Amino acid sequence: MKLLALGVGAAFAAFGLTFRGPRARFWDRMTATGLVLGGLALAADRDARRARIGPREVAVGLATAVGLYGIFRVGDTVARQVMPRGGEEIGDIYALRSLRSKEELAARLGLVIGPAEELFWRGFVQGRAGYLTATALYGGAHIVTENVTLIGAATIAGAYWGLLRAVGVPLGALVVSHMVWDIWIFLVAPTEASANALSPRQAEE
Repeated sequence: MKLLALGVGAAFAAFGLTFRGPRARFWDRMTATGLVLGGLALAADRDARRARIGPREVAVGLATAVGLYGIFRVGDTVARQVMPRGGEEIGDIYALRSLRSKEELAARLGLVIGPAEELFWRGFVQGRAGYLTATALYGGAHIVTENVTLIGAATIAGAYWGLLRAVGVPLGALVVSHMVWDIWIFLVAPTEASANALSPRQAEE
């Protein structure tokens, strides 16, 4: 339990530094957070070290990424209709794309950030704390953003991947799913309404 508490504390601190620091360096901090948390998971968790990606994991990962993308397409519309600042908060998230080239962001998301989040949250944390606690902690780590839409989105995504892990989906497949989903929804095919969204911060520039 001490190792779990240490890891979760490090994650919350890292997320705080990542999201509260200067916006221009966001992706540098996010990548560093991925390296730290992913490294911790690999050092401390046997399941994380044993994660393998073969044809089966790729197939399952792609299928589950498609499923989550469908959920978020619906969720985008609901958030804009139900939440007072839903559209603004979604636009603010997508505005982060302007900070780096698509090629660089794809590399960061696919090689570091996406894999690290699965190894840490669904491997290291969920293996020790269980599904519900891990999901709550994953969503809670995003509270520092003060972006209600992002907190909700993270909680939904965490619940989705966590449930798959709980029913026996291999960790390697979840790594693929997270990698593909991150790149697809953020860089390739953002939810339609968000694709042309302009955040207040962009409008001021």
